[in-house]
Amino acid sequence: MARIYKTADLGEAHVRVALVEARGEADLLVQRVHSWGLAIGDERWFITGDKQAASTWVYFCSVGMAEVKICFVDHDFEAGWQKPSRYKNRFR
Repeated sequence: MARIYKTADLGEAHVRVALVEARGEADLLVQRVHSWGLAIGDERWFITGDKQAASTWVYFCSVGMAEVKICFVDHDFEAGWQKPSRYKNRFR
């Protein structure tokens, strides 16, 4: 379950993430969902303001500093890993 907390502190982040606009640049295409139950796998994120409820804390940063580049998509069939990554299964 990808319950994501967006942290403002780089030091407490589990993963550094960059938001890109072009799908071709992204490592992971992400669909935002509006309930915990729909947050399945790495690709469907429920973003929460509760640190303790989150499975992964991410820090949004520049592309050069990022460990994973993501692009938000509208449909679940579009979401998923586009490139091999050592961070696969880290957002669950």
